[in-house]
Amino acid sequence: MGRHFEVRAAAMAKTSAANAKLFSRFSKEIYMAAKAGEPDPSMNQGLKKVIERAKANNVPADVIKRAIDKAKGGSTDSYTSSTYEGFGAGASTVIIECLTDNQNRTIASLRACFNKAKAKIGVAGSVSFNYQHVGNLVIAYTDEEAMLDALIMADVNVLELEVEGEYMNINVEPSDLYKAKEAIEALIPDVKFDVLELTMIPNEYCTLEGDDKELFQRLLTLLDDVDDVQNVWHNVENID
Repeated sequence: MGRHFEVRAAAMAKTSAANAKLFSRFSKEIYMAAKAGEPDPSMNQGLKKVIERAKANNVPADVIKRAIDKAKGGSTDSYTSSTYEGFGAGASTVIIECLTDNQNRTIASLRACFNKAKAKIGVAGSVSFNYQHVGNLVIAYTDEEAMLDALIMADVNVLELEVEGEYMNINVEPSDLYKAKEAIEALIPDVKFDVLELTMIPNEYCTLEGDDKELFQRLLTLLDDVDDVQNVWHNVENID
C-alpha cells in the first residue's frame, strides 16, 4: 500500500483550526478564479474546478459565496502564485506553494521559518525533480476492475490505483483530474470525493528521528502559520 494513500487517509480528519486555514486558502483561490473570468461557475471552467475541489475538502457554501461576491464587488486585491523548494533536517525536502499579494513579505516569512528550523531554501528545481505531480482522487469504492475500465474508456491516464479497506486511491496525470472526476461520477452517480486535488508525491521517502524529526516538525508548524502558504508537500514518512 502506497505511503501517500496512508498520509491522505490520516489527513482527512482535520481540526477546527486547520479547517479555518483551509477555508481561507480556498477562499483566495476561488476569488482569483472568479476575478480571472466571469464570477459564475457555469461560465467559468477555472472557477468551477476550484469550487469542486473546495467542496471535496468540505469548504462551506457560505465561504465559497463570500469569495465570489468579493470578486463581483470589484475588489482590487490581487494574488500571485509562487512555489519554493527547500531542504530540512536529515534527508528531508519540502515544496511550498504560495498565493500572495506581496512577494517580498512572503519570501521574508519563509526565510524566517527555515532559519528557525535550521533548514535551507533551495533554488527552483532543486527538490521538485524528485517529486511527481499528479491528480489525486480518494473515494469510498472497492471495485478496481470496474473503476479501471471506466477511466480507460474516458481516456484517463491512470498512474496508480489501489484499494485499502473501503477506500480507493487513484492517481492520474494532472491534466486528467477533472476528466477522471467526470468518469467516476458517471460510474457512481452519488459518489463523494474524500480527496480531489493536484498534489506532489515524492519518489522516495525518508524517516527522521530525534532532533531531526523535531526540527522538521517545527518547520511544518511554522509554515502552516504563514497566511500566504497554500500547500506544503514533503518526503518525511513518519510525519503526517
